[in-house]
Amino acid sequence: MKDINQIIKEEMAALDKVIRQDLDSRIPLINTVGEYIISAGGKRIRPLLTILYGKLLNNNTEVLYKMAAMVEYIHTATLLHDDVVDESGLRRGRATANAVFGNAASVLVGDFIYTRAFQMMVQSNALRVLQIMADSTNIISEGEVLQLLNIGRSDLSEKEYFQVIESKTAKLFEAGARVSSIVSNSTEKQENALANYAIYLGTAFQIVDDILDYNSDADTMGKNVGDDLLEGKVTLPLIYLLTNANEEIKQKIVNAIDNPKDANIAEVVATVKNSKALDYCKKMAESYVKKAEFELDIFENNEYKEILVHIANESLKRIN
Repeated sequence: MKDINQIIKEEMAALDKVIRQDLDSRIPLINTVGEYIISAGGKRIRPLLTILYGKLLNNNTEVLYKMAAMVEYIHTATLLHDDVVDESGLRRGRATANAVFGNAASVLVGDFIYTRAFQMMVQSNALRVLQIMADSTNIISEGEVLQLLNIGRSDLSEKEYFQVIESKTAKLFEAGARVSSIVSNSTEKQENALANYAIYLGTAFQIVDDILDYNSDADTMGKNVGDDLLEGKVTLPLIYLLTNANEEIKQKIVNAIDNPKDANIAEVVATVKNSKALDYCKKMAESYVKKAEFELDIFENNEYKEILVHIANESLKRIN
């Protein structure tokens, strides 16, 4: 078979062409902001997976790439709005759109990208695609609000943390799998297997991202280390310490969560790195990757199944 990286490179090039083509607008500012976001690159893991699911199901139609681009548009719109809400100044290693063009332009262009995604859904000629994406984007919005309500909560439980991940992150992964299955005329069993793979992988990705916020650097992440804490977000590493650390460390973390702008972020990051918190999170991510791989067992071995297994394993290598 071809080299995995070569296949991914070819699919990403085809995807990028569709993304740029469909984002075109008669309003120059939309094109300017849109190009700024697209040129930032990023992992684009969600649309790539959407294509790979279809290829696994022997689908090589144009509509598959349209649906993949649509999934990326939904994700991009949420990022634009997230950065405004979080007052973020750095993403993917450079200034956020809101930092460059202002909050108003970012929100409004985010709205345009979001509604363009729904225009593309219609091109599937499948009512169920519209139903899944409408339900999914609604749940994602609920997840965003839930995360907002959880800001500054030092009593946040692990169960509540995973509830946010399921709504805010894993749901779009799942939606891509179901949409790809629909336009590929899959069986119900195949669709559910790919949807479960996507949910488990999406969850693992988020846990890894939360680990990297304490165990990486700005050049690798494209944002500053400790940004989550600075924004008042309580993620799995902190939840672990708040449950298992001694009272002195617990109080230090509670104080940082209560007053993040006055906290010694570097000290808290060091405390997390010197504890068992990141090992615990890594094992949790590994368990979700294994669950994801198991869901692929119903499919015959081919190059696309191999790539999906490869992507699941690569998600963990970001923290090795």
